[in-house]
Amino acid sequence: MQSSDVQRLIQIIVEELAAAGGGPAGFAGPAPSRCACHALSYECCPDRVRDVIAAGAERLGLHAPAGATDVVAAMIDHTLLKPDATRQDIETLCREAAEYRFASVCVNPTWVSLCARLLAGTSVRVCTVIGFPLGATTADTKHFETRRAIFDGAREIDMVINVGALKSGDLRVVERDIEAVTGPCREVAAVSKVIIETALLTDEEKVTACTLAKAAGADFVKTSTGFASGGATVADVALMRRVVGAGMGVKASGGVRDLEGLKAMVAAGATRIGASAGVRIVQESRGGSAGQVPAASRGY
Repeated sequence: MQSSDVQRLIQIIVEELAAAGGGPAGFAGPAPSRCACHALSYECCPDRVRDVIAAGAERLGLHAPAGATDVVAAMIDHTLLKPDATRQDIETLCREAAEYRFASVCVNPTWVSLCARLLAGTSVRVCTVIGFPLGATTADTKHFETRRAIFDGAREIDMVINVGALKSGDLRVVERDIEAVTGPCREVAAVSKVIIETALLTDEEKVTACTLAKAAGADFVKTSTGFASGGATVADVALMRRVVGAGMGVKASGGVRDLEGLKAMVAAGATRIGASAGVRIVQESRGGSAGQVPAASRGY
């Protein structure tokens, strides 16, 4: 890593600490309003929720988005990213999302316009992935891909960082890579989530990735694509939460297949969950049988 890159990272960290009220005396952070998870009030998320869930609660009487069945469903991105997913599979995903009122459906870009039509008039947002799953496309490609997805109806964008650039110490490349996506998202108030692919990073690299994502104005940092060697872990979620603070969302994805898994991630600091087993999780949270729910598919 070049000395100029180190200085840039230090500058970013100092600025973020100051903005959060953790800097030198005289710095004051902005007054919090809404939690970045867009599902819970700031005053109860994530710390209050974490304590309640850790104590064993399965249903939480908290404020969720208008029309949301419960706070568990409102935290889940109902996900189908398999390369062989068919139109019928996507239609089923959308029907389930509308019925259970998940936060969003998360699909590959080719399905965004279909999902936007099927979910029109519901509270469910359309989420898609950019630079997925490797993150190895160029920043201008990710910029165009983001704009096209927004044009097609996506209102949440999950982008994969340039992992190779991060591991090479090319921090400016990574920063520009993230800004290529967060910029167009801000223009239309779309939610941006930065996938750092924790399974491929050291703890130091995870801290750097989260810091750069926050500096680039992302709404969330996210653990995984689900296509690497590992998915979300409690330790990684807790580390990411410590780095970004309370004003930014943390999405846990990859391997969250039941209510206990969701509770563990929320206890660690997650405010959104990416899962293909969302129906099973919500049914468990209601105290009912999960029924014949398909096993979690690869990619979350």
